[in-house]
Amino acid sequence: MAEHEITRDVVIVGAGAAGTTAANELRKAGLSVAVLEARDRVGGRLWTDQIEGAMLELGGQWVSPDQDALKETIVELGLETFDRYRDGDSVYVGPDGTLHRFTGEMFPVSAETEAVIAEITERLDAMVAEIEPDRPWEHPSAAEWDTITWDAWLRQQTDDDEAVLNLAFATGSAMLTKPTHAFSLLQSLLMAASAGSYSNLVDADFILDKRVVGGLQQVPQLLAERLGDDVFLNQPVRTLEWSEDGVVAHADGMTVRARHAILAHAPVLYDRISFVPPLPRRQHQLHQHLSMGFVIKVHAVYDRPFWREQGLSGTAFSPYELSHEAYDNTNHGDERGTLVGFVSDQNADDLFTLSAEERKERILESLSHYYGPEAKNPVVYYESDWGSEEWTRGAYAASFDMGGLHRYGADLRAAVGPIHFACSDMAGAGYQHVDGAIRMGRLAAAQIIEKADTGSSGA
Repeated sequence: MAEHEITRDVVIVGAGAAGTTAANELRKAGLSVAVLEARDRVGGRLWTDQIEGAMLELGGQWVSPDQDALKETIVELGLETFDRYRDGDSVYVGPDGTLHRFTGEMFPVSAETEAVIAEITERLDAMVAEIEPDRPWEHPSAAEWDTITWDAWLRQQTDDDEAVLNLAFATGSAMLTKPTHAFSLLQSLLMAASAGSYSNLVDADFILDKRVVGGLQQVPQLLAERLGDDVFLNQPVRTLEWSEDGVVAHADGMTVRARHAILAHAPVLYDRISFVPPLPRRQHQLHQHLSMGFVIKVHAVYDRPFWREQGLSGTAFSPYELSHEAYDNTNHGDERGTLVGFVSDQNADDLFTLSAEERKERILESLSHYYGPEAKNPVVYYESDWGSEEWTRGAYAASFDMGGLHRYGADLRAAVGPIHFACSDMAGAGYQHVDGAIRMGRLAAAQIIEKADTGSSGA
């Protein structure tokens, strides 16, 4: 017998943006909830922390213009946003290691390479426009596009290697955080469709538009505050018994009996729960075709934003650098300057074979190629390593391995009896972002409310 047993209409596993959104929607509809969170904090992949006196957003942080669900929630919670600093020149390091300053969206490549990038981008935008982000598997070419890798498709379009690397970067290193040979063209098109177009995805001024004053983790934190004592931390769910009559969730220190469950966490963690009876074979197969990407988010804080003195915006890109992109990440009203850089997929794996000191040295050396030698001497340095987080296991999100999206995508959100699924990893619009988590939390709650209204919930 568990130490503590309670009964609710809905038990929600995970207190990130999806879980706290769903719980609030259900409460508004008059249903009772319990939110069980494995961690000792609310927020999931959103985490704002003080590191050596510096406020750092260790997880997700940006808000883009198309993220209506997130923007609505920010306003409703009374939070404020501020623009990412972007005045001045961006920088690009080419294949020969030469630094180029530029403005605008197009990297300073040769006229020939620029033409190739522009032509393929136009082609991709046309393909993305045909994709319904909530149902990409319904496209007539879905099976074909899901059985060719993103890298192979690009190399079919051109033999210009610099063009390929720059085009591949947006969905590969920057978003899905997997090598471009590890996921399909369809998965790449979905990533772009979730942002409205491929052009939106490669436009840093669009996709990384604003931040929340005080950090984005406040969104799930404030939503959780409204739930009060219905949020239970340090309660990983070990077993979930289910039938058409309801569920029983067994956590480390408590048991929750409910009519419905929402699993509001990354799908790579489903196997941490023992389902009784087991989930249907379709779900067993589906879940094995999803995997997390991996990226190290690097935070470097300096006594001042010195790059601005050089007329630089802080925005930097290069598919040839260890840190493939970096930005001015200075906090609102902070006199100190912060840079955030990213090291992705195999580069990230390789770095963790090194000592912490050597890893730091290599990363700061890469940042110095963008900003000069002063970048090597931050007053605070920190690496967000979500791959070592027990309840996350990677970053930013899960995506399908080759061929999985058209084969299993339609089942990703499908309820199994009383069990519903909701997280950013299964969103269409807002895929991989907090916006998508909120949308999925709302959707799962609406499905349960509809069942309750029609009297099919057993109430």
